[in-house]
This record gives sequence, structure tokens and C-alpha cells, in this order.
Amino acid sequence: MKANPRIAIVGGGPAGLTLARLLHLQGIVATVFERDTHPLERPQGGTLDLHEESGLLALQRAGLTDAFQAIARYDDQGTRLLNARGEVLFEEPDTASGNRPEVDRTALRAMLLDALPDGMVQWNRPLREVRDNGDGRWNLLFEGGPEGPFDLVIGADGTWSRIRPLLSPYKPQYSGLCFVEFGIDDADRSHPALARLVGRGKMGVESDGKGLILQRNGNAHLRGYAIFRVPPGWVERRFDFTSPKAVREELIREYAGFADTLLDLFRASNDQFAIRPIHALPVGHCWNHRTGLTLIGDAAHVMSPFGGEGVNNAMLDAAELARLLGARDSWDEAVSEFETLMFARVVESAEGSAEGAATFLSHDAEALTLDMVRRHQAESRMSTSGA
Repeated sequence: MKANPRIAIVGGGPAGLTLARLLHLQGIVATVFERDTHPLERPQGGTLDLHEESGLLALQRAGLTDAFQAIARYDDQGTRLLNARGEVLFEEPDTASGNRPEVDRTALRAMLLDALPDGMVQWNRPLREVRDNGDGRWNLLFEGGPEGPFDLVIGADGTWSRIRPLLSPYKPQYSGLCFVEFGIDDADRSHPALARLVGRGKMGVESDGKGLILQRNGNAHLRGYAIFRVPPGWVERRFDFTSPKAVREELIREYAGFADTLLDLFRASNDQFAIRPIHALPVGHCWNHRTGLTLIGDAAHVMSPFGGEGVNNAMLDAAELARLLGARDSWDEAVSEFETLMFARVVESAEGSAEGAATFLSHDAEALTLDMVRRHQAESRMSTSGA
């Protein structure tokens, strides 16, 4: 019987929790260390669409397809593209026929946590340092004390991973795009006209160097993003985030010239605003294998949100790493094989996400985005029909 490594997973997002579930099913012991003090300490973000060949495949391997069906929103797969006058340029009306169901990040995390045994996730463990034990193993230093040594430390700790610098000198680079996130609560009842404007899924607008993206989340919540192509720090200097009223007023001024129905989205927003600068690692990011360490998800290949490939690749990373750890006699060789396959697999997604970020708010952005949306919808229909 082969000996399994002692494993630490740093980060309790979709990648880390999916990996923990899959390892647990194989009888491989792992501990997840998460900096949050509890599951609901902070918002997990907006809605995600999971893809059959990646995110949904990972959930199938994890035995969570039925649990996912209870939280999936197949009716919210629509796409609308408007111009600044509020006129519809493109609409996919058959919102329930797609194969990329939506799910709220918070609901997905809760589902994954429910599938893990008690104690597998340790909360309130922000990582401070990783130290070489001198024998190929690694010690983790947390605010609450040290843990280890571990045979394998898996960085699933996102864009600003504390594990990545031990493997790669590359840092995520600012894309030039910065999102100001806002929300509209109980839209169907309190703001029915805005709910109809957004539709069952996602709505986008681009004009005059500015953009809007609105997504329908669960419980009739609309999550919005006012998007600017600006230098680093511009948003922080421009908006007074200590005053929600001031942020609303400044957004309305910035979007002067947009239809009043679109400006109503800002007027209806709640008081929760956030800054989301978009960063990405270089396309083709990779590293030399180092025994006892690896990365999955955004820690390995953070990309822009255009295309929705980030979380799907992250969950497939977890599925593939778990598969190889269970199948190979040498866990170190399994990790090395996983890395080689992952490096090649994510290139296409990273290129598409980079293209989306470069196109958005670029010269003639409205026409370019309209063409890209039409292409993506046609490819999705072909995939659904099995062509």
C-alpha cells in the first residue's frame, strides 16, 4: 500500500475546497487553512457560470451533482448588450437552454463546505510565512502558531498567493481595467423596471470609454460593475468611498450622456461599494517543479473575468490534481505531471480572457464586443447541440 503525503491546502475558495472534497473521497488526508474567521465573514463575490467540461465535471467527480442542482440557476443564462441610449443591440432570449448554469459564489462555497468532514477546514489561519524544513518538507507559520511539516503544500490562495513566490517570480499585472462594484437589492419587487432592463442573466453596456455590467444573482439581487480603463489608483482618487451618496453622485456624473434608465441603476444601488482592479498573470505562466509545493486556481493562472474561465479552470485543476495523486505511485511525480498538463491546458482560456480584457473599452469597443458576444453564443449553441 502506497504512503500518502501529509497535505496542506492554503485557501478555502472553490479550488481548495473542491480539492479537499476529492482527496477526502479517496481517503487522502488534507487540511485546508483559510484566513477568513468563518464562512460568511466577507462577501464571496457575484455569480459564476460553470462549464460542462471543467467546473461541472469537477463537481460530478466529487459526487456533488445533485447538491449543485439544488443551488444552480439555469434560468439566468441570458445575455443582453445595450448601447448608451438603452437600446438593445443583442439579446439571447432562450435563457434556460444553455449548458452553463449560474450559481452564487456564496452558495457554491457553502455546498462544498457541507461536503467536508468537520475539522478539515481550519478558519482564522492567515498565512505569514512558509519555511523549508530542510528535508523536502515545508512548515507553515500562521498568526495562531506553526503547522507542519507537510510533504505537500498546495497554494489555492488566489491572486496574491503567499505560496507563488516560492515557485515563480511573476506577479499579477494590472490590466488597465478597474471595476466599481455595487448592488441592487430585491430588484424584482423594489425595482421591477431595472430587473427587466437587466433580464435573466447578464447585461452589458460600453460607450465613451466606460462600461457597465449587471448580473442577476440569487434572491433577485442585481450585482453591478461600473468599469473604467484608467491608471492604477485613479478610482481611489476619484471616488470618496467613505460616502455611498458621494459615490452614487460621482458615478452619475461620470456616466453623463448615458440613458436615464441606465443611470437609475446607480440611483437604486445599496450602500455597499467596492473597488475591483483587474489583474492577470502572463499567458503561459509556468514554473520549474519544486518538490513539496504547487499551485492551483488563481494562484497559478489568474486571468481577467471575461469569458468566465477562471473558476472553471480552478475547479478542474483540483479535479486533475486529485485524480493524479490517487492514481500514481509517486505523489511527487503526480504533482509534476499535473503541472505540465495544467500549463498547456490553461493557455487557451488565458488567451481568450486576455482578448476580452483588451477588447473591452478599446477603440470601437461596442462593435468588437458585440461581435465577440455573437461568436461566443454561436459556439455555445454548437456545443449544446453536440455539433
